[in-house]
Amino acid sequence: MRANQSIIDILAPKGVLRAAINLANFLLVSGTRVDGTPDGVSPDVARRIAAALNVPCEFVLFEGPGQLADTVDDDAWDIGNIAIEQARAQTIHFSDPYLQIDANFMVMRDAPFTDNASIDMEGVTIAAYRGSAYDLWLSETLRSARIVRYESIEISHKMFRQGKTDVLASLKPKLLSDISSHDGYRIVEPSFTGIQQAVGIAKHRLDNLGSNDMRSPAMDFINALIAEMIRDGALADSMERHGVAHSLSIPR
Repeated sequence: MRANQSIIDILAPKGVLRAAINLANFLLVSGTRVDGTPDGVSPDVARRIAAALNVPCEFVLFEGPGQLADTVDDDAWDIGNIAIEQARAQTIHFSDPYLQIDANFMVMRDAPFTDNASIDMEGVTIAAYRGSAYDLWLSETLRSARIVRYESIEISHKMFRQGKTDVLASLKPKLLSDISSHDGYRIVEPSFTGIQQAVGIAKHRLDNLGSNDMRSPAMDFINALIAEMIRDGALADSMERHGVAHSLSIPR
């Protein structure tokens, strides 16, 4: 699949595709290549888009999703690989999702919580990674429980283990890793939300072209490319190669 010049001018106006990558998502960024560029499913998607545009791929790295989203108006990147979230949709147009990661609550094994609804009660505290998609989802959804936000996913897990909160909200694969080394925890089922990963484009970039429609030619192109990666097995191959096939699912 190859883009025409008008699509290239929209997505890579500087002649290079500047792809913003969230380094905090350990499932999607699994390491570094010998040339120093990030490796993983998310960088693979960015490289595939750059190849379809026939331009080099230049990575713009961020320590977390909040920092990535906060630079949307700074012309720091052309596409951003980030989770879909309603609050971010005010400034970012999202493609169709290409992956989903479940987010769950974890509690002490003897805690009284039986389901997700039993957690949203007055006086209950929930540790979460500040600015993550599930933090934003919880902020919009919870009515009574209080979110205690921490600056990294690792710190949120550490604070829960130290008993600073009643509940931990996190990505399910990360929770399963904790449970494998500590039998005093349990995961509350079902997942409270699914974190859908997508390709984002700054809303002002498309709107400045006179298009307020998410189905612009540029977004149509990215959606078609994502569908091609799912259809030809490239996405599944990337997940398998990076050892995360058991932790991620491809939306159908």
